Amino acid sequence: MGQTIKKITSRLSRWIEAQPVFFVATAPADPGTHINVSPRGLDTFRVLDEHRVAWLDLTGSGVETIAHLKAGGEAGGRITLMFCAFEGPARILRLYGRGTVHEPGDPLYEEIRPRFPDIPGERAVICVNVDRVSTSCGFGVPLMKYVGEREDLPEFAGSLGEDGMAAYREKNNAESIDGLPGLGTTVRQS
Repeated sequence: MGQTIKKITSRLSRWIEAQPVFFVATAPADPGTHINVSPRGLDTFRVLDEHRVAWLDLTGSGVETIAHLKAGGEAGGRITLMFCAFEGPARILRLYGRGTVHEPGDPLYEEIRPRFPDIPGERAVICVNVDRVSTSCGFGVPLMKYVGEREDLPEFAGSLGEDGMAAYREKNNAESIDGLPGLGTTVRQS
């Protein structure tokens, strides 16, 4: 049933990148803050190597993942990514590690960004150093048919344009629901 694997194999890499949705879970160290779980989609995920993955983070209504990862400092924040098979054989795959945020202008952003398609609304590249790879059965995950991508987010971002998106991010993505720094901000180390 479940298994822990030392690295992301080429077979797992192909399976991961074929999944149309993945889930991101983060939690800052402060127990008084909220835990966050977010779904992600579109063509935004890449396996970089056996121990590193990244995704193109798109502008959303909040900034919890980014704020939680920034709260982890230079080493990054704790993160778990989960992929589920909704078609074909049952499988759940979790990638555990530490994630870092790279906004436009950051050297790692500039290095990794070309691996992704142009999607209106991009705001950062999130990189994860994976220290645990595990599978579980997924027998309880329902079978569902993939119909296609929603165009709402790219259309919304496209309708606002770059200046409108910058204003939107300034208003909605500057801090988390717990007041942690979000986009365009750094966390002061004590």
